[in-house]
Amino acid sequence: MSIVVENEQETMQQGLAVLNKNLPPSKVARLLSIWRVGGGNYTTERRKLFAGETVGGLFTKARVLEKRGRKR
Repeated sequence: MSIVVENEQETMQQGLAVLNKNLPPSKVARLLSIWRVGGGNYTTERRKLFAGETVGGLFTKARVLEKRGRKR
């Protein structure tokens, strides 16, 4: 089994594409202006953001969103 690790530039481009697809430009700009690498407490924020979620539940939600995107 092998794992393909994309370079950081590809990952950033994909992330920005997701943001641009799902948020209005003003919110993308605002998010990018407040986003600080290494800022905040990821563990605390992750627990708030995904409270009550399971990996399986998040996977199901992601698959639904992925299927919606293919239909467009």
